[in-house]
Amino acid sequence: MPMAITVTMPQLGESVTEGTIGSWLVQPGQQVEKFDSLVEVVTDKVTAEVPSPAAGTVVEILAPEGERLSVGQPICTLDSPDEGPAPLTDEAGPIPEVSPSVPAVASEENPATGAPPEVVAAGTRTSTESAPAPTGIGFISPAVRQLADERGVDLSKVRGTGFEGRITKRDVLLYLEGTPAAAAPAAPTPSRAPSPAVAAPGERITLSPMRRSIAEHMVRSRHTSPHAWTMVEVDMSGVRRARDAQRDQFRATTGVELSYLPFAMQATCLALRAVPTMNASFEEEAIVVHRDVNLGLAVSVPDGLIVPVVKNADRYSVAGLARAAAELIARARAGTARLEDVEGGTFTLNNAGALGTVLSQAIINQPQAGILVMDAVVFRPVVVGDAIAIRPMMNLTLSFDHRINDGSAAARLLGAVKSWLESVGPETPLY
Repeated sequence: MPMAITVTMPQLGESVTEGTIGSWLVQPGQQVEKFDSLVEVVTDKVTAEVPSPAAGTVVEILAPEGERLSVGQPICTLDSPDEGPAPLTDEAGPIPEVSPSVPAVASEENPATGAPPEVVAAGTRTSTESAPAPTGIGFISPAVRQLADERGVDLSKVRGTGFEGRITKRDVLLYLEGTPAAAAPAAPTPSRAPSPAVAAPGERITLSPMRRSIAEHMVRSRHTSPHAWTMVEVDMSGVRRARDAQRDQFRATTGVELSYLPFAMQATCLALRAVPTMNASFEEEAIVVHRDVNLGLAVSVPDGLIVPVVKNADRYSVAGLARAAAELIARARAGTARLEDVEGGTFTLNNAGALGTVLSQAIINQPQAGILVMDAVVFRPVVVGDAIAIRPMMNLTLSFDHRINDGSAAARLLGAVKSWLESVGPETPLY
């Protein structure tokens, strides 16, 4: 006999406690197969399509698009013929594909930062990665992109009716059927209309799920951790010479560009091993020092920030770190990132200098002990011995949780990062 199944909001990540219903991909009365996508769920970390736990008929949609729900709350009901719902594991079938809510943005090389073309904060675009959605379309889920590719649909011509104007599978199918409502408007329309009450003085922008989650996390971090910060200047002359000397060979060998970022990643990992209490988190009765160095890389995206994580980063060479970072960002842009790509970070590095900043103070990514910001590499006069010289200098700023570490530990960490970076030269091994 038919079995009633209630589908609930899944937990899309270890620290994710809620999600927002993005776009429903099914309608009441529709037949679905096991693992067919039911709905798109949006969180601050990922956007995921929730698969059906069993074959059956969609009975009722319990949560409308745009509603924010806690993990475990019901979102829809199904009628299934006989079998119970299968667990959503690798053995039962495919785990839903996920991606950061918006693709990363590429930029041209900044002579001051040394960021190569197509590099943004944490990696490079490789020749093998999938192209991002066309400009103006916004986030496209992997399933929608695959359907459009299979049917030869130009997504710029499809009107999105999903959450915040996103294009759903239904929109693509309606477009293929020639339904007028599925055609995109001739002229682009604003994704967020100003509220009539405030149209005169300015635009009122409704918070997106990502922006709301970031806001809550930042406020919680400030209330949770007593933030302190300290800074050092680093002479990047040796790193610059090493990069210039090995750049062409590095590109040919690894397939990615050699920027300043992997050098800073290597230095940070070595420093965290030297000062392990900076690779830690705070609990009510203890400080937990993590065995693995899982280095998060803060990446700016149009509507906020995502932090993909290089697991066991201290086991990599400079070249390995460059490739790992590039792969993470490539997966994010292609819409094929996995949940584990944004989980488990123990310390965060922010390459704000890629955007031209010269002095930055970041908020700690809870529950980590600190976050390190590398600012732009800028030529300026410095005293060298008893003379003045022009050197490429970079400011490194560390924000740290004063419950876990005092200023001495923070100074030791920065000193270790500075010492290694200033020891680099053309002969420094990168592999």
